[in-house]
Amino acid sequence: MAIVSSSSGRKSPRRETALVDPQPAPEEQVIRPDDSLRPKRLAEYIGQSELKQVLGIAVEAALGRGEALDHVLLYGPPGLGKTTMALVLAEELGVKCRITSAPALERPRDIVGLLVNLQPRDLLFIDEIHRLSRVAEELLYPAMEDRRLDLTVGKGSTARTRTLDLPPFTLVGATTRAGSLSSPLRDRFGLIQRLEFYGQADLEAIVARTAELVSVDLTAAACARIAASCRGTPRIANRLLRRVRDVASVRQGKGTIDDSMVAEALSLHRVDNRGLDASDRRLLSMLVDQHGGGPVGLETLAAALGEDPVTLETVVEPFLLQQGLLVRTPRGRMVTDAARSHIAEAA
Repeated sequence: MAIVSSSSGRKSPRRETALVDPQPAPEEQVIRPDDSLRPKRLAEYIGQSELKQVLGIAVEAALGRGEALDHVLLYGPPGLGKTTMALVLAEELGVKCRITSAPALERPRDIVGLLVNLQPRDLLFIDEIHRLSRVAEELLYPAMEDRRLDLTVGKGSTARTRTLDLPPFTLVGATTRAGSLSSPLRDRFGLIQRLEFYGQADLEAIVARTAELVSVDLTAAACARIAASCRGTPRIANRLLRRVRDVASVRQGKGTIDDSMVAEALSLHRVDNRGLDASDRRLLSMLVDQHGGGPVGLETLAAALGEDPVTLETVVEPFLLQQGLLVRTPRGRMVTDAARSHIAEAA
């Protein structure tokens, strides 16, 4: 703990940066509620069977050789379990996992501090790795490939290069935009795996497991309805379960939560049985009711809905496209017959 003098002359405690003192503060050691919902081992991780098989073989082979696991890149939509998988890999390997995100590594000394404090075979997880700065990327190249850190000391004619040897470690990168990674960085990962959206059966198992962990009693029908409304994403499934629990505790107190209670809670939060929220339905309804189903340009839709075009394109539209409710054409957006049927049923 360092003591820093303020302008008023008083001395106030300030914890040194984690790069100088990597030990967590007492408040950082407290397990957050969400952490208790994460599976700890591959056997507990529900879904992503192909991914688990590939990583399970890699982990077993690395342990058998007594080596660090090869560097891993996990990519896919948000909320599918990339961070959870990194923690599971660390648990399976029996090593520590240091977690950071690319936006937090603004200066070269940030990434240097993390790397020099790694212990042999430790796992370093960098979230949103496509947002790394160019300098941080270039520092990672020799670290990943040769376990070497090349530092420039001094400036001008006095500058010299110093090389630090690093222990063997595993870098696990996670990104929602794999195409934004530079080729030199992407090619240095030995394992590149995509996480897929979850199926209904896996989502029901996830909801049932979470319900048990948070002491919520759900009927099978209630579990199935939550799973069908979460867009194939476990993070959303757990969020909806918490909202259902809130409504149920107010409406009925303790007791088993049935399908009708889930329907009431989801309706209160404007989520339908297909996972569409109010923004999704507004977009589809406007296309159907005011434009005959389209085609309509993105700018026109954004102006009519009072939304930012980027928000529509990156937040609202992807799920509608995946569900086959919306199509993009050179002339604009159009709804499908499935979307017409869904809007008619909702009405």
